[in-house]
Amino acid sequence: MKAIVIEEPGEQPKLAWQDVEDARPAAGEVLIRVVASGINRADLMQCAGGYPPPPGASPYPGLECAGVVVEVGAQCQRFGVGDAVCALLSGGGYAELVAVPEGQVLPVPEGMSIDHAAGIPEVFATAYANLYIEAAAHSGEVLLVHAGASGVGTAAIGLAHFLGNPCYVTVGGEEKAARCLDLGASGACDRYAESFVEKVQDWTDGRGMDVILDPVGAGYYNDNLSSLALDGRLVLIGLMDGHRIQSSLLPVLRKRLRIVGSTLRNRSLQYKARVMSSLHEKIWPAFESGRIQVQVDRMFPISDIEAAHSHMRANANIGKILLKISDEGF
Repeated sequence: MKAIVIEEPGEQPKLAWQDVEDARPAAGEVLIRVVASGINRADLMQCAGGYPPPPGASPYPGLECAGVVVEVGAQCQRFGVGDAVCALLSGGGYAELVAVPEGQVLPVPEGMSIDHAAGIPEVFATAYANLYIEAAAHSGEVLLVHAGASGVGTAAIGLAHFLGNPCYVTVGGEEKAARCLDLGASGACDRYAESFVEKVQDWTDGRGMDVILDPVGAGYYNDNLSSLALDGRLVLIGLMDGHRIQSSLLPVLRKRLRIVGSTLRNRSLQYKARVMSSLHEKIWPAFESGRIQVQVDRMFPISDIEAAHSHMRANANIGKILLKISDEGF
């Protein structure tokens, strides 16, 4: 099989689409011939040398894919050869074949293309797990999602709109703000032009947000604390603006805040299976009815991997950037 190999890691890594040893399914795994894969910021971090895969995971980038099952390992019961599926991965999506624990695999939603289904697993699992499992948001609670035009951000807007949560976002630029409003966000703050702390006060009549989902980190930390309501929860999922802060603990005590650090890639197989099962039960019908859609920004052929990564690095996308791996058999 072919896969993207990181020949020289760095901010401008040297990547090569080359022959590697075929992936093989172990017991409890299915082997997928990949049609398309989603790009995530974690892939850029891995290619830069800063986010190695967990022990035992594929060394190749790619945290989600969609394709067709070509082999099933022992003890697999839910899928058979020829099934169209999408999968949450610990790595290996930038390849022609990937072996995945069966609990992290779901059928492509009825009526959705395999290509678009590649944009579901990582971002919807991340948004759902952090908003509705880690933060335990319930219907009617008010959410703030930073980087609202990203893959995770647009997924969060769709989930929140469907599950009954007013969802406000911060974005970079008027175009992204308008697009998020079109997708169902209750309000959008252009970080280039205004303070989200002030906007939160306006949006909530001074009450604050029940849950904040933040991939930014240090630069937003103190403002996040200021923007949370009593018993609010801050879920930190990234450190795009660094990890060192100077802050007071008083707001944490006074407002009984909870601060949750959360990553998905190195979670247990059981946790990932739980998230995927919840998505299948609660969200798949919304995909199949069209009430929630994958927001695809662009699809690049795998031969243009550098251009695809540059597009994400420039924060030029609104929604998911996808990679086309293969048309074989379709």
